Amino acid sequence: MNLNDPKYSKYALVREMMEAPGIIRAFDPKVSERFVKPLKAKKGLFLTGEGSSRLFPAKRAIYSSLKKDFLIPIVTEGCTQAREYNLSDYAVFASSNSGQTKEVIRLINVLRGKGHDAIFGLTANKNTRLEEAANDTHVLSCGKEEAVAATKSVIEQGLFYDSLMRNFRGEKMEGLATAARQAEGVLTAPIDPGITEIIRNADLIYFAGRDNGVAAELALKTNEITRKKSAFLEGTFALHGIEEVMDKNEVLIWIDPFDVDHDKFRDCLVKGVGMQVIALSKVKTEFPTILIPDAGEYSEYIQLAAGWNILVETGISLGIDLDHPVRARKVGNEFIPE
Repeated sequence: MNLNDPKYSKYALVREMMEAPGIIRAFDPKVSERFVKPLKAKKGLFLTGEGSSRLFPAKRAIYSSLKKDFLIPIVTEGCTQAREYNLSDYAVFASSNSGQTKEVIRLINVLRGKGHDAIFGLTANKNTRLEEAANDTHVLSCGKEEAVAATKSVIEQGLFYDSLMRNFRGEKMEGLATAARQAEGVLTAPIDPGITEIIRNADLIYFAGRDNGVAAELALKTNEITRKKSAFLEGTFALHGIEEVMDKNEVLIWIDPFDVDHDKFRDCLVKGVGMQVIALSKVKTEFPTILIPDAGEYSEYIQLAAGWNILVETGISLGIDLDHPVRARKVGNEFIPE
């Protein structure tokens, strides 16, 4: 992507994606400090929301926490299913960029009806119904998004949960300036036209990788940005039966491939199905590879930004109006008072 080129800069989606490095650079880890005490008063942390407000921020938080010494369970689920859970021992964070998402407000009302006293909101807008309903709400600094597809807000939501758990553990959040430079680098990196051609011609785009929110979020963004069908195949799910119905006209993008099972992906998918496998990786692989830097503890943010770049190039090559999907809405299911 290149903001100096009108074919990119005319889209709010691209402009908002390109704001992400600045958001990373300017992020203040202290913004979550006031939530640590009420979190410590509970036995667990429950992260909820719908769509992009949950997929990357919540799953990345769980993934990052599970790699460290266990201190507190972190769980995520969609708001409607969460109404069936006993969350009395959990601090609940409900995220909604608009602050008006019906499922989020409905869950909070259910919890308040049960006397829950640790319900917190995360939103990109001030003076919203979420802010009215929650015990306390953090409003992101990124500002309102004009594009339908959420991007810069997803990054800041992830950073907020990241800082919350670091403050909970007493860890410093360092290296943001480096991560910002790396994010800008992958957003502006040229994508091999041959890889773009493979993706644009695919009937369906699979994303495989860890259940840390990156591949799942990119699968959702694929629908919104390229208007193509997509699916997230967690871990090595691609090797456990779905290959039976895969087709040579489909493509699989493997995010940060595991250091094992490359041979099985090659044999089952490339040779067996006849489809293309593309890797988004910090090291060269035997598959067509889009190289990205090793960002250490910020790797997921860089992988997500690199994935955006791929999808924008694909969408533009298809002549898609990136800002105006036909059916998708900015607020998927808006709360309307009865």
